[in-house]
Amino acid sequence: MEKQERDKLLTNAMDTYGHYLTRLAFALVKDKQKAEDIVQEVFIRYYLNLDQFEGRSSIKTYLYRITVNECRNYFKSWAFRKIEVSKLASIFLIDKESPEDAYLKQENKSYIAAILNRLPIKYKEVIWLYYYAELSVKEISDILNCSSNTVKTRLARGRKKVQLTISEEEMKHVKKY
Repeated sequence: MEKQERDKLLTNAMDTYGHYLTRLAFALVKDKQKAEDIVQEVFIRYYLNLDQFEGRSSIKTYLYRITVNECRNYFKSWAFRKIEVSKLASIFLIDKESPEDAYLKQENKSYIAAILNRLPIKYKEVIWLYYYAELSVKEISDILNCSSNTVKTRLARGRKKVQLTISEEEMKHVKKY
């Protein structure tokens, strides 16, 4: 494959999927700078391995899989063990809304993010890919290299854990008053 063609494929992939991959990486590692570094590494790997890409899956699925693997590698790394992950996930929306609505929306996002953050990684990544990245069960199974039934089971268990956590939090909140 010629350099110009490789460069064009890389540029197209970066323009099309860069934002989504950054959001995915941020949702998993909870650090904006590290998420950007991971996505940069994903695109480097993509560029270097373009000749080996067989096209058995879509480029989107391929890039998401590389991103999830890079995030997993980060969690195994010494750098991750040395730092505390304390930032909550946030999705940046630019809306023309009142300050009160913006505050309530952010508080709700923080509450949900805190609950999702307490989930084990195998449930968190499936829920995030399904609801926020809006991927199908088949695409998620390709990305995580597991069966569709495993993805469905993790989704169901993750939903159940989130519901139980929300119920417990609501009960604590009610008991305060």
